Formats: sequence, C-alpha cells, structure tokens
Amino acid sequence: MDLHSNHPYWLMRHGIKYVYPSLRNDLRDEIVIIGGGITGALIAYHLCKAGFSVTIIEKRHAGFGSTGASTALLQYEIDTPLHELINKVGESNAVRSYELCIESIRMLKKITGSLRVDTGFSEIPSLQFASFPSHRKALEKEFSAREKFGIGHLKWLESTELHRLFGITAPCGILSREGATVDAYALTHALLQRSIKMGAKMYDSTNIVEIQHGKKQIALTTSGGNTITTKHLVIACGYESQKYLTRQVEIPNSTYAIVSEPFENGNFWYKNAMIWETADPYLYLRKTDDNRILIGGKDDEFYNPAKRDAKLPKKAVALHQAFGKLFPGIDFRTDFCWAGYFCKTKDGLPYIGSVKQRPNTYFALGFGGNGITFSVIAASMLTQLLSGKKNKDLSIFSFER
Repeated sequence: MDLHSNHPYWLMRHGIKYVYPSLRNDLRDEIVIIGGGITGALIAYHLCKAGFSVTIIEKRHAGFGSTGASTALLQYEIDTPLHELINKVGESNAVRSYELCIESIRMLKKITGSLRVDTGFSEIPSLQFASFPSHRKALEKEFSAREKFGIGHLKWLESTELHRLFGITAPCGILSREGATVDAYALTHALLQRSIKMGAKMYDSTNIVEIQHGKKQIALTTSGGNTITTKHLVIACGYESQKYLTRQVEIPNSTYAIVSEPFENGNFWYKNAMIWETADPYLYLRKTDDNRILIGGKDDEFYNPAKRDAKLPKKAVALHQAFGKLFPGIDFRTDFCWAGYFCKTKDGLPYIGSVKQRPNTYFALGFGGNGITFSVIAASMLTQLLSGKKNKDLSIFSFER
C-alpha cells in the first residue's frame, strides 16, 4: 500500500536513523508484532517492560510507513466532539474515551522522559476555534459538555481575546491546557532501541505473506520463505491492517501537509499552542522543535495514491493561503510538502482487541487524528490483556461495539 508521497519532513530530516536486519532464518518467539511504526514500537516497549519476549516485523524500514508522514499532534480531543460522541457510544464510554486520551499524553511524557534521548516531545496547549459564526453554538455545546464532566482545563475565548493571544480573527475558541507534540519518527526509533536493549528482536524489510492459526500456535510465512512461530500475534501495521479483517472498519482519506523553512524566532503565538478549527475537513498546525511551522489538512475522502499525489501541488498552495489568512503577519515560506493516507472510523474511536476469526491475535488500530494517543492506550490495554489482567475499558474500543 502506498501510504504517502515523497518528501515527508521527518524522513527528510532524519533519514535512516538505525539499521535493522531482515529476517533470514526461521524464528520462534512468545509474541510477534507486525508493524515497526509508532504503534508497534509502543506496544513492544510496553510488552518488554512487562517481561515478555518480543519480535517486531516490519516490511519497510522502521518508521517509513505512516509514522514518517505523521504530523504528530498529541490531542485528547477526538475527531468526534464529546457532545456528539455521547450520542454515538453513550455517556460513560464517550467520557472515558476522552479521559483515556488525557492519560495517554501524561503517559507519553513519562515514557519520553525515561528514554533520555531527543524525541521532540513538548507539552503545549491546544486551541480549537470556530471557523464560522454558525459554528459557535456547537462549540459552546462542546465546551459545556467537557466542563460538565471535568474533561481538561478549559478556557473559553471570545474573538477579542482570541485575537490578542493568537492574532487570529475568528468568532470564538476553546483553549485547553492538555496537549503535546512529538517527533513520531524519532520516538519510534527511541522506543525500538530501548526494546532491543530489553531483549526484543527487530527485523525490517521482512514481509509477512501468510498467517496460519493453529490450536496452540500461529505460523507466519515471510516473502523470503522463512517461518515465524508464536503463541500470540499483535497486528499493529496501521492502515494496512484491514486486510487481516473480514469486516470493513476503515473509512479511507487522503491528507496533505506543508512545513515552513525554519524561523530565527520560534515564538509564534500564545505558548506555541497547537491550533485546529471546527471546519470539516479541518486545518491544523503546530510548531516543530526546530522552529518551523507545520500545517495539515484539506483532506479528501478517497484512497488513490496517483490522484492524491497529483493534487499535492495545488493542496500545498491552498494550505499556504489558508495560513496566510489566519496569520497575515507571519512570512511563511514552504520548505517541504507531502501527502498521506489515513483512515477514520464510524465514531472516531480506535479498534483495540481481538476478533473470533483470528485466535490469539490482537489488533491495535489507532485510526484518525489521535493515532499516537490511541496507540498508547492500545499498548497499555494489550499488555494487560496478555498478562492475564482484565481491563474494563477494553469494551469501549471492541470490534463488537
């Protein structure tokens, strides 16, 4: 699957950070993870810390899939607003979903701090503003719902204060203290390196072409003809995981991003908060750790790599123009642009857990704009599950919901 166009900023910046071998012999291990991106790396890290023996298999180079094209905004705000999610999945499940996303950001802070390498992690506020006056009522409803259930430390901004803090001309907005940004590609390799030190085995350029489920073990066959035997399989290969399911859970989309040349002064607006809007599809932006501004959005509801990449030049111009309208005083000059594939779900929530068609197999599908925070939740839940512990929240993200 063609997950992104050429020149994602993180891959251009870092290149191949670490070299991992391809698998050239048969192998047996307690747990095998398919997917060497941010999701697989987080799961491997959690499982290794819990004492499991783990092997990670990646068909590309580690982090070269969707992770390398991620814009890596760490939000607790799910693509589906809380007041709408309550109507879709019920009050308790909706509120708990938001709470778990806040907890996952806190957990990522601890994880990145323990790694003691630069992963670009930075705690910052999050601003969502009303794109149009007609969006005010829905944003007020969302603010009230979060306040009612104690979700986040919030502040309502009217147009005057919004302009004073951010320089944005918009009707109103919600400012939330909880949020962060990270370099997902750097974090992936930091997690893999730490997992390897704890005993994990990592193989990239290794493609799984067949999976056979037995009563007590699972046999995976690689394109090179090698066999991997395991008790438990975790499928964490992002949007390519759909091929292992009998039911369609993905809603395909294409998205676009640009990043500026670096600025001398890295103070752009209030606390360099991540910013996104209420429009659908929405524009979102953040600062990078090397004083660039990254902008994403202008999504399309299709998966067609050739069509997606052909639209990139015009989409890049549209993103640049959209930023110029928001911040006419900032001299934004595009340095890199890229397009990527991503998926949504029917309710904006991830799918975590198992399906009856694949015994002893567990999925971690963190789709949507919260892919990394969802992956942290999945890593924690699946580690508990494989440790024989119950997790009452797992049903929220079940395939049976």
